[in-house]
Amino acid sequence: SVIAFAQTVNFPVTSSFKFTNSRPPSVGLDKRSLVQCRAEASSMVKQESKEASEGMVYPELCVFDLDACLWDQEMFEMSEIPSKKVLGDLNGRGQGVTGVMSGHEKISLHAGALLALQDHHDGKHGGMKIAVASSADTPFAVQIGRKALTMLEVVPGVTVWELLVRDWDGRDVNQIGRSPPLSSDKSATHFPRLREATGIPFDKMLFFDDCNWGDHCTRVSQRCLEDNGKGVIAHKTPNGLGINEWKAGLKKYSEARK
Repeated sequence: SVIAFAQTVNFPVTSSFKFTNSRPPSVGLDKRSLVQCRAEASSMVKQESKEASEGMVYPELCVFDLDACLWDQEMFEMSEIPSKKVLGDLNGRGQGVTGVMSGHEKISLHAGALLALQDHHDGKHGGMKIAVASSADTPFAVQIGRKALTMLEVVPGVTVWELLVRDWDGRDVNQIGRSPPLSSDKSATHFPRLREATGIPFDKMLFFDDCNWGDHCTRVSQRCLEDNGKGVIAHKTPNGLGINEWKAGLKKYSEARK
């Protein structure tokens, strides 16, 4: 509280406070005391954040759609397999590959997607693992998407693809495309195959999809169920996976599974 904080630094405590624009004649704080107070306040904020995160229930598997969800482009609209890298700031983590060029179009991760992948890289969500499920509509679109995954970086020197296979000891469990054995229906092919490849039940999965080309979220959450009647928790990202959408999806899963 304000009073408790004031007592720790020898502020005079009264039953009421009057704030003015003028500086008080003396507050009894030297430079060393100010540094100590700031350190204590920072420690309190970090502790509160830790306590809040400890109350979260995280999925065992987080699944991302690619086009217009994880990144900002639709692969079927791209003209070339990416080859040129665009360098920039990776969310304050240093310089790295923030975009890749397909012809004149740049493919970049959405802000929430980059944050999600960086948090996962740092191990902030317990034992949660990640994968992608995309119904890219042509083999060429699949090639473009897979190439972009191997080029875009999460932190300097670590690509999205390297992070995706790290969880599975180098195995590729990702479901990308719609050519057999996949289809355009993720609930019928992509998610059953993910369950088989990972061994993780549907009710331990969280799924993000823009749903601008069909309501994949509703179909997956209603059709991919366990014997207990519970299934995939899905969160729509019609404007891409922003930071708020990422946090909202995690909260949605946690509240459903507490």
